[in-house]
Amino acid sequence: MDDQEPLLRDHVPTTARPLLGMTILVVEDSRYASEAMRLMCVRSGARIRRADCLASARRHLQVYRPTAMVVDVGLPDGSGLDLIAEMVRATPRVDVLLACSGDEGAAEASMAAGADGFLSKPLRSLAAFQSEILRHLPPDRCPAGPRVADTSEVRPDAMAYRDDMAAAADTLGSGADAPTVGYVAQFLHGIARAARDDVLLDAVDEMWADQRAGRVSDARVLRVAGLVNDRIGARLSI
Repeated sequence: MDDQEPLLRDHVPTTARPLLGMTILVVEDSRYASEAMRLMCVRSGARIRRADCLASARRHLQVYRPTAMVVDVGLPDGSGLDLIAEMVRATPRVDVLLACSGDEGAAEASMAAGADGFLSKPLRSLAAFQSEILRHLPPDRCPAGPRVADTSEVRPDAMAYRDDMAAAADTLGSGADAPTVGYVAQFLHGIARAARDDVLLDAVDEMWADQRAGRVSDARVLRVAGLVNDRIGARLSI
C-alpha cells in the first residue's frame, strides 16, 4: 500500500489542476478547436486524445474508455449526435459526455441525444470548460476546497488555423455540391468565429444561408474559396 500512495496522490485533482487524472477524448474535426481544448486540458491536468471523425473515435473506443468525451455535432462522416446516442447506451458509460457546436440550435438536439451538457463554440474560457466538466462529476471526483476560476482566454497557434483552411480548401476542391457546401460552411463558421476573422465569417454565413435555402451560389462558394486560399498563404496573426 505504501508504494501506491504517492501514485494515488499524484492523480488527486487539485484546485489548480481540477481535471487531474482524467482522460478526455475530443471528437473534433477542426485543428484550431482541438488545439484550444488541448491547451485547456493541459492547464487543467487532464490527458487529451483526439479523433477527427466518427470512424476514428470508434477506433479509440475499442482500445480504451475515456473519463470524458467532448463530441462535435458536425463531423465529416456523419453527425456527432449518433455517437453521443451510442455512448449513452454503452457499458460502462463514460463519466461525462458533452456535445459542442457553434450552432446554438444544436444544444436541444444534443441533450435529446443524451449528452450531459453542451459547450458552445468558440471555446475560449478555461473556467467555463472546467466548470462544465466538473459539474457532471460526483463530489468525490472534484477538487476539495474553494477553486479560483481562471478567467483567461485560450488562444491556439495560428498554424492550427492554417491547417483548417487547407482542409477546407481540399474539401471544396473535391466538388461544391450541397452536402459539401453545408459541411464546409458549418466547419468554417466555428473556426472563423473563434479566430475573430469577421471577413471570412460573413462570407461563410452568406454561403451557408444559400445552402440552407436549398441553393448553391457558385459566386459565393468561389468567394469563400478565395478567402480560404488567401489565409493559407498569408502570415496570420490570430
